[in-house]
Amino acid sequence: MSLGKKLRLGRLFAHPSGRLCAVAADHFAGYQDGLPEGLRDLPHTIAALVEGRPDALTLHKGAAIHCGGLLAGKVPLIVQSIAGRPDDSADEHLALPQDALRLGADAFAIAAFVRGATEAAHLRRVADLVRQAEEWAMPVILHIYPRRFLPDGKVEIVHTPEDIAWTLRCGVELGVDVIKTPYTGDPQSFGQLVEECPAPVVAAGGPKAATLRQALELAEGVVQSGAAGLTVGRNVWGFPDIPAAVRAFRAVMHEGKSALAALQQEGLQDG
Repeated sequence: MSLGKKLRLGRLFAHPSGRLCAVAADHFAGYQDGLPEGLRDLPHTIAALVEGRPDALTLHKGAAIHCGGLLAGKVPLIVQSIAGRPDDSADEHLALPQDALRLGADAFAIAAFVRGATEAAHLRRVADLVRQAEEWAMPVILHIYPRRFLPDGKVEIVHTPEDIAWTLRCGVELGVDVIKTPYTGDPQSFGQLVEECPAPVVAAGGPKAATLRQALELAEGVVQSGAAGLTVGRNVWGFPDIPAAVRAFRAVMHEGKSALAALQQEGLQDG
């Protein structure tokens, strides 16, 4: 691994716990029919996220251009390159590794969906972008999701251990630096997959939980699994007190606190 890549990854995984506690606000193409409240005012939301001090923040290139100054000197940036949906009704790459470099990012994110007829095309694009990123010593974080095609034409993200094992194998074969993938739902099955994977595995925060406590309990399981970290989106900016939610996740991921203890530390309600 080149020195440039080591330095950038070192900034992302800088906490003494060795784990990454990151936040994503790269939910662009997936919300074409109405933005959630937490994403409508991006400058406000990003400022609130930065106040909570996540280990990194993932944004699309345009959001980074317009709001990235709020991160400067405070939170590392990860640039998301893909605007896609699980059903492939949107599937485009909007940024290149050199864009991430120019924006001062510490990593380049690529989203991909596996299972189904377009699986190979997703993997080929990841391989092409990994090759380009290597020229710039830019770490690649692969956001990879297995999907199920339902009889009614809908597509859903799945979390079975067998499917997650496949996402991890794909990430390894593509040569990415970090693999972000859905959590299986229990630390035992996820832990076995993490142990068998030669690349660092970061769990995705998952769908919006009914309560912040439930979301933090997922983070507890991720810590128990031995994974390299967690990246949360709607389960942070989807709650009213965004800075406190970030700090609560940090308490679980970095300090090993329980979900309840993290909530109490921030003066938050169980719900």
